[in-house]
Amino acid sequence: MSSEPDLHRAISMKPSPFHTYPPRDRTSSPHPGPSHASGPSNSNSNSNSNNKDGASTSVEPSTTTESHDPIARHVPPRESDLERQSSPQYTPDNDPYRLAAGLKPSEELAKIRANTSRKRDGFGPITLNKSAHRARKIEKFYEAQNENIERLLKPVDDHRRDAKEEEGANHLKYRIAVVGSFVANVLLAVLQLYAAASSLSLSLFTTMADSLFDPMSNLTLILANRAVKRVDGRKFPSGKARIETAGNIFFCFLMITVSIVIIVESIRTIAEHKSSHADTNDFHLPSVIAVCIAFLTKFSLFLYCWAIRNMYSQVRILWEDHRNDLFINGFGILTSVGGAKLKWWLDPMGAILLSVLIIFLWSRTAYSEFQLLIGVSADTNMLQLITYISMTHSPSVHQIDTVRAYHSGPRLIVEVDIVMDPEETLRATHDVAEELQIKLESLPNVERAYVHVDYETDHAPEHFLKKEL
Repeated sequence: MSSEPDLHRAISMKPSPFHTYPPRDRTSSPHPGPSHASGPSNSNSNSNSNNKDGASTSVEPSTTTESHDPIARHVPPRESDLERQSSPQYTPDNDPYRLAAGLKPSEELAKIRANTSRKRDGFGPITLNKSAHRARKIEKFYEAQNENIERLLKPVDDHRRDAKEEEGANHLKYRIAVVGSFVANVLLAVLQLYAAASSLSLSLFTTMADSLFDPMSNLTLILANRAVKRVDGRKFPSGKARIETAGNIFFCFLMITVSIVIIVESIRTIAEHKSSHADTNDFHLPSVIAVCIAFLTKFSLFLYCWAIRNMYSQVRILWEDHRNDLFINGFGILTSVGGAKLKWWLDPMGAILLSVLIIFLWSRTAYSEFQLLIGVSADTNMLQLITYISMTHSPSVHQIDTVRAYHSGPRLIVEVDIVMDPEETLRATHDVAEELQIKLESLPNVERAYVHVDYETDHAPEHFLKKEL
């Protein structure tokens, strides 16, 4: 299997205090489907999936006009948060394929974890356990397996709820990390702009250019989000969500262009320097203090995001950004002070090295954005989740023929081919397929879902990668 694309560096995936992707409300089919298509109550359906009832991640679309949100089938309507956070009880109804049997209990993980510690034989000194590395890898494997199984067995409604919570609607720590980072980036951009303009240090100009990215990227997201909301459905039938990705690509190349200009200016400064000039540059203390304040602020944000980076996936992206900014600002301070105290050429040389690094980082980000724009496939975990939801959607779904999920900008397009009874009525097949479409589009980050109904799997694929004109 080919390696999965690493898209976490894409700007579209980064959190913004003003730009979120709330799951959209969907309405159910207006036609009342047959009894076997509405839930897992009929378990004696003729199916090629070992007669398993589709119940684990399924949702029941509401038929009332008061709410259009899908409701999880096996979650009581008045369930308290305490009950929801307790350990779920897996039954043949909500775990038809017995995936929970693969969960490793905490006692076994504790035993594996114990093998990674230092051992004392009773006589000699403490020695390292030679099998610790292998035991640690086994522990991580089973932890990832447990997370994957629990994610598959989680109802769609819980996926939507968790996505809303991770966006920061109800978590103070997350909001502090995202909003605090944005406010700090705006203030630090102004501070570093003053430092670069007052000292005329090329190294500080490079750090200033990099510091302008975060607030400018948030501004790009805000403008793109407004453009998406004002879409004309007749002119753009599929929406304009990809305008955000296109704007991010433009911004990446703008940053690369600025870095190239700084490289050219640094080379010109080195070439035009004469031996009669001073061996060092002028030292401007307020500029150095300003950049040091920016460094300390970034270091504080780095430590805060590091403490909660495993709680929220988007905070991990912020943590990586702060880590990179620490290196760039720290190196910029050293080369700027070095050019004023040691040798003049340290400042332009440091600006060249930092600009090359920034070009590399932004080229990598632009590549990730290009992958989102041209339609790179979703990761394996998402494909597994879509497949399992489709398998357990209804007993009327006999087989799954094809599952595709690919990016269309920051969100996903999903295509699923399901196999049903050829003697089933059009109304029944329509309702089952439409309810599956609604369910898949309820998943976070899914833009649209297309469900195709077939009665066999021997035919050739309907779509080809290359279309002959």
